[in-house]
Amino acid sequence: MSLILGLIAIVSTFINLYMYKTGKDYKLAMAMGLSFTALTVCAVNSLVSNWVKAEDWGALLDVVPTMEKALWFLTIVFILLNIVPILLELKDKN
Repeated sequence: MSLILGLIAIVSTFINLYMYKTGKDYKLAMAMGLSFTALTVCAVNSLVSNWVKAEDWGALLDVVPTMEKALWFLTIVFILLNIVPILLELKDKN
């Protein structure tokens, strides 16, 4: 599930950037990109929760340390990419 949500977040983010570049209203795509990024993080958290309930310590030890760094990095990148159009508009107004 987290993979599907992550892919939707990626597509929404690129739609956001494309719509801004073509001069169309990009705010819905931006909201979708940020929302699906948040849903991806929630889905991964749910997966980890299931591993804890099942006491699957091997899965936790193998996956969580790397996954934690990747989630932080990707979440920050997606937030920045989704707000780039707003920052560019602010720059153009000044």
